[in-house]
Amino acid sequence: MTLCLLSFRTVEAQRFIGYVAAGVNFAQIEGDDVHGFTKVRANAGLGLKLPLNERQTWSVSMELLFTQKGSYKYYKAEGAFDTTKYAPELFDDVDRSVPFNPMAKCNISLDYLQIPVFARYEDPRTGFSFGLGFAWGRLVRAKDIYNGFLRTTSIQSRPKVYNYSDWTALVDVDIRLYKNLSLGIRWEHSLVPVREMTVGFVKDFNNIEYEQRKFYNHSIALRLIYYINEKFEKNTKTNVRGERIGTPWVRVVSEYY
Repeated sequence: MTLCLLSFRTVEAQRFIGYVAAGVNFAQIEGDDVHGFTKVRANAGLGLKLPLNERQTWSVSMELLFTQKGSYKYYKAEGAFDTTKYAPELFDDVDRSVPFNPMAKCNISLDYLQIPVFARYEDPRTGFSFGLGFAWGRLVRAKDIYNGFLRTTSIQSRPKVYNYSDWTALVDVDIRLYKNLSLGIRWEHSLVPVREMTVGFVKDFNNIEYEQRKFYNHSIALRLIYYINEKFEKNTKTNVRGERIGTPWVRVVSEYY
């Protein structure tokens, strides 16, 4: 009984640390004809961090984000033509009311509400932290301009074009800039395809080769993160030579334990 009460008091003494994050995704979709992280869109939301030890070197975090992904390449393709005339069975989801535009080679926008969960280690001497985790994202909007034609989809769209769920692995690095403010760098890659489609390659007007492709989201995010209810004080700890040990500011641990 006493052990249970002590355990309860320990959990009760721990306090969640809230934070807000805002930044940009540099995204691409693996499997399409576009290479490079050329799609630049928003990444923003709220998070909670739960320290697991008194020094707060270990913690777990959960976030609720609005994150935009996709791919982008805009150029006039040499010899571009209306492929729907020669392989209409491959373009059932194309909006035929939108005229063909050879300048819009590829522009895919996928918007998600995402819940990342990850474990994190923070080095108290440098303020540098490293996290590993996974995330589930729910597709809320999609716009697809591919080879000059517009495709749109939503959670009500039939037939379904993109998968509504995006399961991803992520690696997260945070660098403390000043007190409560950190710079976050996040790498993210889909674990399962966000779309599968058959692609036709027109060798000549009487010969079309088909290939089954799988699309995966792949992005790198840069974010500013502000921890709301953390408190810091000036670090006065020095070595025998009078040099500061660790970061200029140290967290007030007693606030949470």
